[in-house]
Amino acid sequence: MDLINFRVGQKTISLKILDILLTERFEDNLTSLPNDNKSFIGVKGYMETPTPIFDLGIILNKQSTQETNQSLVELFSEWQQKQQQWFTALENSIKHNQPFNHNTDVQQSNFAKWYSHFKTENEDLKAIIERFKTPHNRLYARANKLIELVKQNNEKQALVELSIERNSNYMQLIRLFESAKEQILLDHKPIIIFTTKDGRTPHIGLLVDKVEDNISYKKEDIKPLDKLTDVGFDIDPQTKNMMRGLIKLENKHSVLIDPSAIFRPQHLMHQQAEETEEYGLF
Repeated sequence: MDLINFRVGQKTISLKILDILLTERFEDNLTSLPNDNKSFIGVKGYMETPTPIFDLGIILNKQSTQETNQSLVELFSEWQQKQQQWFTALENSIKHNQPFNHNTDVQQSNFAKWYSHFKTENEDLKAIIERFKTPHNRLYARANKLIELVKQNNEKQALVELSIERNSNYMQLIRLFESAKEQILLDHKPIIIFTTKDGRTPHIGLLVDKVEDNISYKKEDIKPLDKLTDVGFDIDPQTKNMMRGLIKLENKHSVLIDPSAIFRPQHLMHQQAEETEEYGLF
């Protein structure tokens, strides 16, 4: 069986090649229609057929990737603001010879703890995150030296070295914050997968983050749905309805989905999903 893997947030999903008509770049030019289904984001004309488009991020993750990314950008902005407040407090402390009541132990820094455990599939973002450590550690170490200079009544030297820190480690941190936010927004270039049930006409479109790779699998390589709980996969009934199996990749799993089960005519809505055998697996 020939499959294509797609990325949806932190998840990987697989579709049979025979279920796919075409993929195209999402241009946010869909026609909206009244609908109570949160994952339904509009209609796109394809081969003279109005085709409903569904956001797989909402189906699988309860939130679109765009919303997830925006939340992450806001989180980076919050960390950036806290770092700016920390440096401003340090600057005021040195200029006015006042106690510095903020943390200067990088091991106790909440931000350091956060980025040390941050996980992402975005390799460029991961590289940016790794670059935070050096200037962040240096800035905290230098802060202790500056505070000590003030205690020794050497405010002038402390101000000189503070200026150096502002233009070096501190500014490097600020640039990294901006780079991280830019990477998150610019890296997201979603695509629409136009699926088919008969190999000729479109059935539905699925919004995903990107194409990953092509793979070939034998039916014995695909775990049926009753094996999903064995790997701790948390799925709700609606999502389970379209899932046809779990595929073990190199260091993760991919979910094989049947796009025909995502959208059905109204008179079939309350029927059970097609049996796995009917999807051509077992």
